[in-house]
Amino acid sequence: MADAKGFREVAYFDTPGGGQVIVDGHYAYVGHTVGPEGTTIIDVSDPKNPRQVHQINCRHNGVHAHKVRVHDGLMVTNYEWKAYAGDADPDFRGGLNMWDVSDPKNPKHIHFWECAGCGVHRFTFDGRYAYISPEMDGYIGAIVVILDLKDPAKPEEVGRWWYPGQHIAGGEEPTWEADAFRCHHPMRLGNRLYTSYWHGGFVILDIEDMSRPKFVSGLDWSPPFAFPTHTCLPVPDEIQGEKWMLVADEDAGRLWKDSPGAMMWMVNITDETNPVPVSTVQLDTKNEPLRSGCHQPVEEVRGTDVPVAWFRKGLRLVDFSNPYRLEVTGHFLPDPAPGCKEVLTNDVCYDAQGLVYMIDRDRGLHIVERT
Repeated sequence: MADAKGFREVAYFDTPGGGQVIVDGHYAYVGHTVGPEGTTIIDVSDPKNPRQVHQINCRHNGVHAHKVRVHDGLMVTNYEWKAYAGDADPDFRGGLNMWDVSDPKNPKHIHFWECAGCGVHRFTFDGRYAYISPEMDGYIGAIVVILDLKDPAKPEEVGRWWYPGQHIAGGEEPTWEADAFRCHHPMRLGNRLYTSYWHGGFVILDIEDMSRPKFVSGLDWSPPFAFPTHTCLPVPDEIQGEKWMLVADEDAGRLWKDSPGAMMWMVNITDETNPVPVSTVQLDTKNEPLRSGCHQPVEEVRGTDVPVAWFRKGLRLVDFSNPYRLEVTGHFLPDPAPGCKEVLTNDVCYDAQGLVYMIDRDRGLHIVERT
């Protein structure tokens, strides 16, 4: 039996583990973490009876397409080699795939945009522009790239930004080890990109001129905290007359062994040149196993609370109506999926009706509603 407060289950759909779930219209799209499954398309027109209508597999071993976005019949998926999976196939190239899903039951491949290294990790897509985190020739670690997908058969790079020290081909020298400073996840609101930069914290970029993104400010807290910055979620409406950003660290990439799990932060960005953390929410009470802490919030803010994928602790509802005191006001912790030892809630999203879809990293999709 699920442990729940403020939520109840509408349906469970048995599917391989996913890195991301997104709902567009009557269909849910799941990007898978392991492979060979790449993307699964699920008819959720009747949320109580979801049914798979199509599945796209990866073309190479040790590769996943674990992130997916859909707008107006265009689906974009990443293609990334998982470095821990062993050597990549000789002909592997990472990047983004563009698909025509005007008929979700019959996706048609449009184009593959290629980049260097492991490929693209995470991205957002607003229907015209994709804000992505690719590895590129001449740089160490992923950087920020903006692609224009007006013609998805001919994507055009319109701008890029990197943390000073990443452009090694240009003579820059990093002050950190390996790729500790790397773009993880750019998110747009207005003419700003709120960008997590892993163990480089986060940066706010001005993209009024997309061809020349400009650094506005940044903040890095790892160290002293042990976990990398995963997602920067700007709150679209002011609270108490001020502007805010929710920041989720990920319980992965731990800098040292004995540390509590990752947390969520509230950052005051009223003066965006001087972002100020004012509160956090932390669920760990002791040194728990990896992936016990925070991971990923719903990326569409509706009101003053947000569902958050909290790995082993399932779904947590975080209330930020008082930005100076974040509170967990609800939760949904299902039983582990068949064949799995634990819950690993990896990603969550809303549909148009407000139902919450939560994908497990290892197996299973839950559809839940607020009570």
